[in-house]
Amino acid sequence: MLIAFHKPYGVLSQFTSDGSPNRPLAEFGFPRNVYPIGRLDADSEGLLLLSDEAEWNAKLLEPRHAHEREYWVQVERIPSAESLQQLASGLIIQGRKTLPCHARLPDPQPDVPPRAPPIRFRKSVPDCWIILELVEGKNRQVRRMTAAIGHPTLRLLRNRIGELTLGELSAGEWKILSAEERRLVAGDRCQKATSPKRPPTGQK
Repeated sequence: MLIAFHKPYGVLSQFTSDGSPNRPLAEFGFPRNVYPIGRLDADSEGLLLLSDEAEWNAKLLEPRHAHEREYWVQVERIPSAESLQQLASGLIIQGRKTLPCHARLPDPQPDVPPRAPPIRFRKSVPDCWIILELVEGKNRQVRRMTAAIGHPTLRLLRNRIGELTLGELSAGEWKILSAEERRLVAGDRCQKATSPKRPPTGQK
């Protein structure tokens, strides 16, 4: 089986506790013998896949497949077109240049429900959401990329893997994917939408 999970903030991408206040996956009632395909940091949210089928590891994680993921990133201040082009062209992060990606400032901005706990807020500093589409996922890469252009990440949500989006999954909810949805994960069909879908508005 292949499962889509809307991982909330403060949840580990593993079934065992690491001794921190973060919650493990074991608390969400998943079927036995599934494990996460890839990971999201505890302070990141959004789409996490779990499966008991080993072939998904190679299909989704091996760099040669260049499997796309879409992130919605709330950052401090409003990035200029030049800053977004820097993200898209690639940046030197920890001695290595990131691969080219797509970076844009969506208009209108996504309507994302508040997070618990809330993000850091400063009246004198505006914030906005940008959308990044990447085919790689190094440790804390997105946060390091936005910091490198002077726009620290306040909140990070993965909205899409392949062509499968969070859809109507609320934070903390999961579902077993249908055959059609599995094809979307693999990117076998369905063209990308020209504008981002609205994320789920519910929280658990």
